[in-house]
Amino acid sequence: MQAVRVHEAGVLAYESALDPEPKPGEVVVELRAAALNRRDLLVRKGIYPFPLPIIPGSDGAGVRRDTGEEVVILPALRWGEREDAPGAGFEILGGPTNGTYAELIAVPEENLYPKPAGFSWEEAAAFPLAGLTAYRAIFTRGALAAGETVLVLGAGSGVSTFAVQLAAQAGGRVLVTSSSAEKIERARELGAAGGVLYTEGDWAEAAKELAGGPVDLVIDSVGSTWPDSLRCIRPGGRVVVFGATGGTEATLLVRPFYLGWQSLLGTTMGSPRDFAALLRALEAGSWRPVLDSVRPLADAESALSRLESGQHFGKLVLIV
Repeated sequence: MQAVRVHEAGVLAYESALDPEPKPGEVVVELRAAALNRRDLLVRKGIYPFPLPIIPGSDGAGVRRDTGEEVVILPALRWGEREDAPGAGFEILGGPTNGTYAELIAVPEENLYPKPAGFSWEEAAAFPLAGLTAYRAIFTRGALAAGETVLVLGAGSGVSTFAVQLAAQAGGRVLVTSSSAEKIERARELGAAGGVLYTEGDWAEAAKELAGGPVDLVIDSVGSTWPDSLRCIRPGGRVVVFGATGGTEATLLVRPFYLGWQSLLGTTMGSPRDFAALLRALEAGSWRPVLDSVRPLADAESALSRLESGQHFGKLVLIV
């Protein structure tokens, strides 16, 4: 098969690789499309010290070789039985297990779900990781209720485009932050009520002014923004975090935190139960994955460069 693999020093190569040999309980999928996630950049840079060479990629859709069924892949491997957190055997597809930047992949049969009706291959590949991350952050961890206001940091990322649509569908009032007025306007088209530029002045105060007061929930993928995110929420409000695109350290004031009855909640990916709920939300609504661009698998290098630049809006997809 042909695949994209990461070698030493972050070298990316489109090359021949051995076809995967399925283990008991696994199925070989002939991939039709794969999608990029920021995690792939970390795999390439060696932030996650997985054995090399490795095939990155967590998102994919294709055809089961054994039955011919069209499927999407749940990237959460071996989540376990608990809902509050995954078990010790949990990992995300695409490191250390080879991922979806390839023509073929062997995955556990339990991780395969029917391809959503009406979705193209590109759309089907685009939603699993980012959509699942957004769903768990908003509902399972963030407990968003209809009528509440949620602030999503960083309009334009794959997760944020799903978060805006899912929260709006559930009756939430959605606000966003961005460095781009154009991205805020595009977020409005997805269901956001408005947004603020984090490049201009005190964005936390601007967000509260736009909201008419503190918000109920903040979805934070930036990391270094924790103090400002906590300033945005009402007493008893929640901040859900799942990324560190802006930095891996944050300093918090302890007394305002506990005197404000605030909650700071971590999350990563989601359980099979979360994924099933995401699929039900998809069927009940009219939202679709937002695609930034589509490229051939051989052009993974240019796709990763665009992802790293932060200029994208929505998901970047590779056609296999």
